[in-house]
Amino acid sequence: MNPAPSMSQHDMTILAETFRLLGDATRLRILFFCLSEPKSVGHIAESLDLSQTLVSHHLRLLRGARLVRGERRSKQVFYEIADNHVSDMLIDMATHIAEDHAED
Repeated sequence: MNPAPSMSQHDMTILAETFRLLGDATRLRILFFCLSEPKSVGHIAESLDLSQTLVSHHLRLLRGARLVRGERRSKQVFYEIADNHVSDMLIDMATHIAEDHAED
């Protein structure tokens, strides 16, 4: 297991805010939906049965936390997971939750 990097108080605050953002089920649904490939706001909204306004709001927060990035293609912006650190963390945590906890 890798040791945790040394973090300043400022970095610790940013990390805590990132985890707070990940504590919202709608934002997690959006992140998991964007894991496989970039998705437009409209496609996210339609597929997850959410309003485009709500999706845009959540994407703004996720982008600010550097969890997603957007790429403009003509009139639409397509969002994808920002990097492998984010996708690996999401997949690892989902796998952890799905594990059999019979020994607990």
